Amino acid sequence: MGHARLTAALIALAAALPGSATTLTTAEVLAQSAPQEWKEIPADRLLVMDIERGQILLELAPEFAPEHVANIRILAGQGHWDGLAILRSQDNYVVQWGDPNAEKPEARRALRQAKERLPAEFDRPVDGLPFEALLDPDAYAARTGFSLGFPVGRDADNQRTWLLHCYATLGAGRDMAADSSTGAELYVVTGHAPRHLDRNITTVGRVIEGIEHLSSLPRGTGPLGFYESPEQHVPIRRIRLAADLPESERPRRERLDTHSRSFRLLIEARRHRREEWFVNPVGRLEVCNVPLPVRTVAEG
Repeated sequence: MGHARLTAALIALAAALPGSATTLTTAEVLAQSAPQEWKEIPADRLLVMDIERGQILLELAPEFAPEHVANIRILAGQGHWDGLAILRSQDNYVVQWGDPNAEKPEARRALRQAKERLPAEFDRPVDGLPFEALLDPDAYAARTGFSLGFPVGRDADNQRTWLLHCYATLGAGRDMAADSSTGAELYVVTGHAPRHLDRNITTVGRVIEGIEHLSSLPRGTGPLGFYESPEQHVPIRRIRLAADLPESERPRRERLDTHSRSFRLLIEARRHRREEWFVNPVGRLEVCNVPLPVRTVAEG
């Protein structure tokens, strides 16, 4: 279906939805969402990071970067990051962590069972992936939208799709070679979406809770925001998969299904802001400004 026809179809769908965004606010959309529209994040996709400031929860995206996610799961199971550090906090850009001795072969922490090198997983075929399209044009991708809870771009001509560098995106650092990543050096976007990185680095997931513990870290004073002395490093207490934690310590979270009726209403509510505060309701939307709601799974 051509872009113009698809756009018209989606506009018609939004208009046909009862109580659509012509009247609903974001809060009202979430309040009326049905329980079945919320999907629990499996424990083997939930990475739990503990630092002194608090806990950070990260959802992994194996459908988009299967080899990187597999390596990250192995590294977490080995306790690879325990006692390592956050090494970089660049203003309006990223926070990055890993081994302070990564460039010293005699001192760096061994990857053990994890692979030493992974293929670049910058994008993947669209086959088999659902796609909730966003109507609005984008500067970096022919099409944008959402797939399995993540913001994505699409290239219809080449039938490729990829995760976007929005705020809170989790990525795997690399050197000059495209296939030089292991997943042991990770970063999170903590500033305005650096979309120029899309399809240049493997993205592996997103922070779903606790981003404030990273975004508020002191800025590094070295080049690219790296901390200049070990005393500035932020220690990592522990990173584990939720599946590997005792039941009593295992966080349980669910996210609004990005292929649900309520998520389509949420998109329209964000495009046409109906909250009383807004003088001009905008009428357009950028993919990284669409909230991806997450909540704690109710007990019982």
